[in-house]
Amino acid sequence: MGAFDFVKIFRVNKSISIDLGTANILIYDKQRKKIVLNEPSVVARDRKTGKLIAVGKEAREMLGKTPDSIQAIKPLQDGVIADIDSTKEMITYFIHKIYGNSLFKPEVMICVPIEVTSVERKALFDAVRGAKKTYIIEEGRAAIIGSGVDISQPEGSMVIDIGGGSTDIAILSLDEIIASKSIRIAGNKFDDDIVKYVKRKYNLLIGDRTAEKIKKELASALEVQNPEILEIKGRDLETGIPNIVEINENEIYEAIEESLFQIVAATKEVLEKCPPELAADILDNGIIMTGGGSLIKNFIDMMEKEVGIKVFLSPNPLDSVVLGGGAAFDNKKLLRTLQMKEN
Repeated sequence: MGAFDFVKIFRVNKSISIDLGTANILIYDKQRKKIVLNEPSVVARDRKTGKLIAVGKEAREMLGKTPDSIQAIKPLQDGVIADIDSTKEMITYFIHKIYGNSLFKPEVMICVPIEVTSVERKALFDAVRGAKKTYIIEEGRAAIIGSGVDISQPEGSMVIDIGGGSTDIAILSLDEIIASKSIRIAGNKFDDDIVKYVKRKYNLLIGDRTAEKIKKELASALEVQNPEILEIKGRDLETGIPNIVEINENEIYEAIEESLFQIVAATKEVLEKCPPELAADILDNGIIMTGGGSLIKNFIDMMEKEVGIKVFLSPNPLDSVVLGGGAAFDNKKLLRTLQMKEN
């Protein structure tokens, strides 16, 4: 046994933050001060025996390509648990992958969408086995802390966190959420919009992974003068055989435009609930945008134009939630405001 393995097994204090995302699961180790895991939220199992075959990256490679005997599952849908058993197995697998057979139970911070229901919260508590304490923190709160904003001050701050399954929008002050909204329109909905658009316009059927690639390379929140072009492959619905078509940036804007404006509308709705004094702070401080969806080209500019307030991209848009969950352990006042289960 190496020195690190010995320390790993006998380390008493262990605090970990889990961003249980629809697309990816991230784990941050507070003692090691780094993200120790970033894997797709996918499991693959044998249909007959129910046995796990693969988890994470390996399972994601199987999506849409499995034989009838193997089922590839995304256990989280729209930011919440759709398959509790697969979620438990996935979390247990990843924690064991990082820490092995540790003798001491960790403190766990789970980051969840703002408007998660009490039933969904219970499912999340049940999904984490072997923890000393389990806390639940809203992704909006975690995201703004992870973006470097001190929410403990008597000052208004605002965040728009666009993840895979949900977009969380919140105004915060003195460690608490003052006004918020969570909508299940985010990265996965953009992918779905692209699949439907390509099917409608080109009679071509593409998979989710192709749609995600198109989104990452071409998605824009504004029309552009010289749009980029991408060749895409799929199955022609008329002939039934594989085909290639070209699609451009402005077509993808057309595909996702409605979803983008639903996020803008939700942002305006939260601003309308904001107390006047905090509204003045937000005008001065601006709005933080974070999450994978915030990286869509021109989205910051479009949001600024629509709401009339300065918008900034988080310094850690893909990691801000899990980093904020880890930082929350240091704020005892904030911890007292969170739902907690002790085992």
